[in-house]
Amino acid sequence: MSHPYTPRDLNLEDYVPNFLSQSTILAVYGIASLLVVFLIWVLSGRSSKISKIDRWLMCWWAFTGLTHLILEGYFAFSPEFYKDKSGCYLAELAGKEYSKGDSRYAARDAGVVAVEGLTAVLEGPASLLAVIAIAKGKSYSYILQLAISLGQLYGTAVYFITSYLEGDKFAASPYYYYAYYVAANASWVVIPSLICIRCWKKICSAVQLQGQKKTKVR
Repeated sequence: MSHPYTPRDLNLEDYVPNFLSQSTILAVYGIASLLVVFLIWVLSGRSSKISKIDRWLMCWWAFTGLTHLILEGYFAFSPEFYKDKSGCYLAELAGKEYSKGDSRYAARDAGVVAVEGLTAVLEGPASLLAVIAIAKGKSYSYILQLAISLGQLYGTAVYFITSYLEGDKFAASPYYYYAYYVAANASWVVIPSLICIRCWKKICSAVQLQGQKKTKVR
């Protein structure tokens, strides 16, 4: 069958269209994401030692960690998702539907697969570790969050820059371009940037305080 992606001459042998509608695919993803955020928010609220900012960060790291592991992990390690005939939800969302905003996914672009694979394997588990680190007040929490955020910013930059250098013409329509390619990825630019700034300030303050203590001791 012909596919809905750009360029139209993209060769996808044995392509099978989505079984689920766009509204169903996005609704399931939205509800599942909200459920994750709700559960983490409720559970983190049981401890009076965790600030509201840290509770929100725990929600973010749980959401982004599961997204990296499940969605991006499925895409990276399922090269023939576009042939899926079972109606697998992950194939519908992570592959067929999102490819309307960036057909490099359907085409298995080497750069995209590499970025998504590394993100799933490294940043996915690290993000979930950040949830635990914040909950338990671990000393490495800020360093870990800074490292993951820098990785996310780097991966997102490579993702956008490679598209731009190749002509930025991989969306099926302007709607999918702005809804999927731009808006869906905006969170991984704005939020990691804010986290980097916060962690940088926290780490600098801790180092400065440690230096002042050493000065007093001398």
